[in-house]
Order: sequence, then structure tokens, then C-alpha cells
Amino acid sequence: MSLFRHASNVFRLGLKELASLSRDVVMMVLILYTFTMAVYDVAKGVRTEVQNAAVAIVDDDGSGFSRRLIDAVQPPYFQQPIRVGRDQVEDLLNRGAVTFVLALPPKLEADLLSGRRPEIAIEVDATAMTQAGVGTAYLQNIVTRTARDFLHEHDADSGLPATVVTRALFNPNLESIRFNAVMQVLENITILAVILVGAAVMRERERGTIEHLMVMPVTAAEIALAKIWANGLVILVAVALSLIFVVGWALGVPVEGSMPLFLCGAALYLFAATSLGILLATVANSMPQLGLLAIPIFVVMNLLSGTTTPMEAMPEWLGVAMQVSPSTHFVALSQAILYRGAGFETVWPQMAGIFGLGLAFLLVALLRFRAMLARQA
Repeated sequence: MSLFRHASNVFRLGLKELASLSRDVVMMVLILYTFTMAVYDVAKGVRTEVQNAAVAIVDDDGSGFSRRLIDAVQPPYFQQPIRVGRDQVEDLLNRGAVTFVLALPPKLEADLLSGRRPEIAIEVDATAMTQAGVGTAYLQNIVTRTARDFLHEHDADSGLPATVVTRALFNPNLESIRFNAVMQVLENITILAVILVGAAVMRERERGTIEHLMVMPVTAAEIALAKIWANGLVILVAVALSLIFVVGWALGVPVEGSMPLFLCGAALYLFAATSLGILLATVANSMPQLGLLAIPIFVVMNLLSGTTTPMEAMPEWLGVAMQVSPSTHFVALSQAILYRGAGFETVWPQMAGIFGLGLAFLLVALLRFRAMLARQA
């Protein structure tokens, strides 16, 4: 009977949280924007692949091969190449008018057919860092492929003992939108989970309604758990709708894996992240302090969780340290399910890690929450 009473208290307090949140217009607008326009804008606006890059070509050869090479540089990766003289290259790069300059030397075709190895220079404006790195590789592949095909047609030795065939799994066209859309949803989960629950606690303190709770026959654990399930449920529903309508329908990004399995993992992560939000609310004394305290927390959780930089690209000690963050396990779980279609047998270690860290955060948060209520009394 006691367990039923505790569960009933948690449920009813959660309904109070939902009613309070529904009347908070600012928070409702924030949730709506975060899982719609924020996801769409980032997915469409932030690209890691080359798109519509400006290319200038210095053609000192004027041969059939050079014309063929120029024709191979095509949209959507590159704009239609413009022919320029060597004396124009420096000015174009200084003004940022082009990102790439392809310089074709004299006697290029003749040197290729005679077995010599002519040098084709690619000058790059590296201030456009992402496009510079990826676009250079694109141009190198275009030059190599065009030269190989040209030599094969003329029965000349290409000097290439093997042809490399690359097959990209899980994202065949290497489109950044398929990565950015889902990762933005994951990052927004962290931000809202911390902010919503922390703000719910701070709202009770600033409005004085926490004193009302203290005179009711409820415990600190029931109050905290009610805030966790109510705010977590709102975010979970928003995540599911965002993946279906924004990611899947508006952006056209397929979700390969099991949606129910992902939502189970997301629910565990929300348990951990909302517990962290309560913990931060017990440290802060006001809403501005909560915001300042939360910013570095979720910035570190997002940037070092694997959404932006792969874990294997980090220093080893940092990768080990980030294992105490539930976001690291959640990103690995989400990528395995939503990109690679993994099942429970693959992601259960990440689920266990998230749940363990969530319990640790909750226990510390409850200790501080009880102390905070005692001070309020």
C-alpha cells in the first residue's frame, strides 16, 4: 500500500508539473522551436561536404585532355569553372572570389601520353576550411579518374596498378544532412532536459510554491521523480514527433533502425539528464545562475560526446574521462540504432551505462534536494 501511495503521489505531482508547463508560454515556444526550426535550419544550413564551390582554371595546355578535365568539374559540388590567366590567380584568391584554382601546365596531354608524370597544381583558399579540405580531395579524385580514363582510351599505361572502389555504408552519398539532422535532435535533448527540469525547480523556489509542497504529505524523492517523469515525457514526445515529421518528412532523412528501441534509450538518457538538471538547480540560487551553470555543462556534453568529433579522434585521456557523461553513451547508442539499424543485443551496454550514471546523478540530486528543502523550511 505504501508503494502504491508513493507512486500515486509521483503521478499526481507529475500532472501538476505538466499543467504548470502548459501554462508557461515561453517554455512551450522554446520546445516547439528547438525540435522544429532549430533542427531544420542546422541540418540544411551546416554542410561538411562541398556544395557549389567556386573554381577557376588556368589552362596552359589547351588540349583535348584539358578540356575534358574542365568539363569533369561539375555541379552540384562545384560551380561552372571559369578560365583565368596566371596573373589573375592571386587577386582572385585574395578577394575570396574563388576557393579553388586548378593550374594545368603546358604540354599536359603530351606528357601523359609519353609516360611522364606532369604536375597539376591545386591552389586553395583554406580560410573556407571544411570546403578546402574536402574539395581538394574531390578535385584530386576528378583529376585521377579523368587521367585514368583518358590513358585507357589511348591504350597508354596509366601507372595505376589497381582501381580503388569505395562503398560508403549507412550514408551512400556522404550527405551531411543525414548526420546533422539526427545529431541536432540529440544535442537539443540534452539542452532541454537540463533547462526544463532545472527551471521547474527554480520556478517553485522563486514563486514560493515550494513551501506549499513542503506542508503536503509528500517526500523530496516524490517531488524530484515527478519533475523527472513529467518533463522527460514532454521531451520524449517532442523527440518522436521531430524524428517523424521534421527529420523524416521535411528533411527526407531516413531513420533506419527501430524507433521504439531508440525511444527506450532516449527515455533512459532523459532520466539521467533530468536528474543532472535537478542537481544543478540545487546548486544555483536563481534562474540566471542556473543558466550560467548549465551552459558549460551541456556545451561540454554536446561537443565531446561524439556528435561533433569522433571519440577516437580525441586524446585518449579525454575519451576515458567522457565516459562519465551519459551523453557519450547516448550518442553511441543513437548512432548505432538510427544509422546502422542495430538491435538491443548491440546497444545494451550503452543503455546500462546511461542508467547507472542516471542513478548516480539522482542519488546526489536527492541528497542536495532534501538539504535545499530543509533550508527552505
